[in-house]
Amino acid sequence: MKKAILAKKLGMTQVFLKNGRMAGVTVLEAGPCLVVQKKTDENDGYSAVQVGFMEIPARKANKPLRGHFEKTGKTYYRFLRELRADSAASYNAGDLITCAIFKEGEFIDISGVSKGKGFQGAIKRHKQSRGPMSHGSKYHRGVGSMSSATSPGKVKKGKNLPGHMGAKKVTVQNLEIIRVDTDKNVILVKGAVPGPKGALLFLKDTVKA
Repeated sequence: MKKAILAKKLGMTQVFLKNGRMAGVTVLEAGPCLVVQKKTDENDGYSAVQVGFMEIPARKANKPLRGHFEKTGKTYYRFLRELRADSAASYNAGDLITCAIFKEGEFIDISGVSKGKGFQGAIKRHKQSRGPMSHGSKYHRGVGSMSSATSPGKVKKGKNLPGHMGAKKVTVQNLEIIRVDTDKNVILVKGAVPGPKGALLFLKDTVKA
């Protein structure tokens, strides 16, 4: 990937596009991300930058992290992630990565952890159909046939069953950037992205350009 940044999901709203149509957009607080450490091919075997995102007071950072952050100043961050961008070699420790690296009209991929929905049945979790709702059916929202009969006489692997739903890493591809506000570090992206409000997101160039 050519460029990437960390962002926080602020919520959704609606805006008018240039063609006069209204579209739902997700508001993202993208950066600024401070380059805390630079990884090089000579020292680490690969090229990347380690960045900090979302400032926190010093009391909320443990002693090892405080020492790590103090190499680039007296600012401490909640999240510490690595970005393996093609432009990593052009950054040095102490530099800032802002939302200005993206432009209006570009397409990006956004990764995040989806909303956790707890334990759910097969109908909600796997979109299965319910049984007859009449009085005598005695089978309304069950999982359906579990397997074959006597042979093989067991539940086959991969059977869709009730269980934990959500809270998984999800990537949404080819989302269009509607607006970039460099003064407020805000990016408006057309459509929905994973996670609840306040979720940490990873923005990068789309792989389907």
